Amino acid sequence: MPSIALFFSKFTNEDEIRQKLSSTLNLNVVSDADILDSACDKNQNNRNKLERAMYRKTSVFNQFTLERERNVAHIKFGLARKLAQKQNVMYHGYSTLLIPHDITHVLKVLVIDNYDLRVQRGVKEGFSEGEAARIIKGEDLNAHGWSAFLYYKEAFDKSLYDIVIPVGMKSADKVVALIKENYSKTALLETSDSLQAVNDLALSAEVELALLSRGQKMEVEVRNRRVSIKVNKSTFSFSNLTAKLSEIVSSVPGIEGVEILKGKGYQTSVYRDQHFELPPKVLLVDDEKEYVETLSERLVTRNVGTYAVFDGREALEFLDGDQPDVMVLDLKMPGINGIEVLKQTKKSNPNVEVIILTGHGSEADRETCMNLGAYAYLQKPTDIEKLSSTINDAYKKIGAPGKSPDSAGAGMGKFY
Repeated sequence: MPSIALFFSKFTNEDEIRQKLSSTLNLNVVSDADILDSACDKNQNNRNKLERAMYRKTSVFNQFTLERERNVAHIKFGLARKLAQKQNVMYHGYSTLLIPHDITHVLKVLVIDNYDLRVQRGVKEGFSEGEAARIIKGEDLNAHGWSAFLYYKEAFDKSLYDIVIPVGMKSADKVVALIKENYSKTALLETSDSLQAVNDLALSAEVELALLSRGQKMEVEVRNRRVSIKVNKSTFSFSNLTAKLSEIVSSVPGIEGVEILKGKGYQTSVYRDQHFELPPKVLLVDDEKEYVETLSERLVTRNVGTYAVFDGREALEFLDGDQPDVMVLDLKMPGINGIEVLKQTKKSNPNVEVIILTGHGSEADRETCMNLGAYAYLQKPTDIEKLSSTINDAYKKIGAPGKSPDSAGAGMGKFY
């Protein structure tokens, strides 16, 4: 049966429209939360990672880990699993942007309105004008960040939807009537091609995970079980790359053909010629900029993903929006000192392992830091091999969390 996928801009009567539409058409409601449950293995840590991949901005460490790509592929598979159940469904939320236009029995609808009217509705819902404006800005930024990551487009780009409905002065009943009118069209009937596109969506997720597990980030398209991989630039040996990618993709059950395409207009590709292990995500905190930049370069060559900030305040602000595995922290810095950063970090982010690296500490400082939960206390200058080894040991202590749920195809049931 045909289904509907709804995406709303904030403060467009979304709750009322969803309720009336599901009731009128007797649709089963599937939210982002349902998709995430379908995508993860019920492990809360894994679910949290999938949720961050959907709603939060891309981590500064993603260039090293490709975690967001991996987690999005898992979400895509969870969505395909739901789509394959063939129920009369109303999907809503960020996950709907993952439904390709080839799945023609799902009507993709954007309900939107202009800024001033949205603010007015926010005020009617009990927010002050300033609060409503801040909520709209935050929601729009998150939505645009998600769609930009997926398609290099804004979330309200008309090309992502089958129909776009500006609310204006329309009542919820009028908006529902417009959606029903389009929902009743014969073009939305299930066809064999549309159902195959659901299977292809699941296959594309598995192919992406297989490639990412080898450090290969590519544009993947699957049609009728045949895979096209788009490479954005020439490599030293395109024939070798073709053979390698074909070998990886052919290991995915259900694939019936592989084609490698290259062109200047394709999105950024990443090539790594080895089995890909997720590196530790390390936040460097030190006010000696030249030292930190050199240290960062040396750690990157040892498969450590790094990002640097230059004072304690920056470090704590960073932790509000991103999540390193390990922090390498100096003690003596202007403003908030290292001991206070350590204390606040272990309080707000207890899973972050903190390695003290200082040239000014004392034995009393060492004892204080270890009592506050530091993983290790090192003195400058320290041997780079010792530091990288300590970082990797700290990473192992937290179970190398980036490795789950990222195993390609792990636990994925076939339904095509």
